Amino acid sequence: MAPYDRTVLSTRFLEDREEPQTPVYRPADDLRRDLDVDLRLGVAAHTLDPRSRTVHAGGHTIPYDALVIATGVRPRTPGWAANLAGVHLLRTVADARALRKSLARSRRVVVVGGGFIGSEVASSARTLGLHVTIVEARDVPFAAALGETAGRLCAALHRAHGTELRCGVTVTALDGTGRVEKVLLSDGSVLKADTVVVGVGSHPNTEWLKGSGVACTDGVECDAALRTTVPGVYAVGDVARWFNPWLGRKVRVEHWTNAAHQAAAVARGIATGQPDTPHASIPYFWSDWYGRRIQFIGEPTADETAVVGDPARGEFACLYRTGERITGALTVGGKGAIARYRTAIRRRAAWQDVLHTALDRAKTVQTGGTRA
Repeated sequence: MAPYDRTVLSTRFLEDREEPQTPVYRPADDLRRDLDVDLRLGVAAHTLDPRSRTVHAGGHTIPYDALVIATGVRPRTPGWAANLAGVHLLRTVADARALRKSLARSRRVVVVGGGFIGSEVASSARTLGLHVTIVEARDVPFAAALGETAGRLCAALHRAHGTELRCGVTVTALDGTGRVEKVLLSDGSVLKADTVVVGVGSHPNTEWLKGSGVACTDGVECDAALRTTVPGVYAVGDVARWFNPWLGRKVRVEHWTNAAHQAAAVARGIATGQPDTPHASIPYFWSDWYGRRIQFIGEPTADETAVVGDPARGEFACLYRTGERITGALTVGGKGAIARYRTAIRRRAAWQDVLHTALDRAKTVQTGGTRA
């Protein structure tokens, strides 16, 4: 299939009453005709030979001058995810179509994993009028991605829209005759379910690189310019673990914006003959729940957080302080607010200045002195 927009698969794609169109960026024939792309669909790369600068894929040997690895990730499949109908992962268009059909015949949905994919699926299922329960192993959802303060506020957003949260528990087994009927939890409780959606993390797709000399740990190891340990080979997107100069450490980021920016940076470096240009970016991602746009930029680890606005109405910001500077911001609703905070974080603005401006805009604030 031609490249398509995966970001809609857990939101609008599931909610459409009519069969939705595949969100293709450009048809395959257009890519071949207009951009002269040698597009080989349905073919997997299985060997990289850096000595001959070739990739082996689908029985063919393909030479390269520069190679960009963008093989992404695949969902983790827990052992309890038995071979029962009604149990779904969500990564591809085919996954989304199967999940749509399952939701159409369901009344009760259990989402295992309270991350952003799970939260988007929960929101979509509630939009369809279904009873939804999120099972999350952490005591506070999103604590790793957003910090505990913002995590609790996002959990409250779920509850305000009728989604039940079961936190601090894990799934031990599924039960059913042919189709899933029950979800058994580690605290001994049982949830009824017609559909179970599993979103408990991912594995980078790096196995095909074994023996190539490309170093892989949690993803493909890259320097600040997204170059791997093999000359002429780069990695971008979910599979790349690169040194981000803005953060000062190596990270692997599974967000659409990160993949798009990295791909553009590497393409620019290859095309201009300047492949050693560092790619520094401030982490940013967004998600859509219950008609609200959730956006985050910066670092979630902080010395202090401040909540500005009205969480009860689903219109607020959570700001993050490290030292005397603002280093992160979460916004829920609020058009244009994230752009202001992006600018402040990029120029490492003084915390008090940003907070006072935010207070003047919102006229209400709650502060917390614990680490976010």
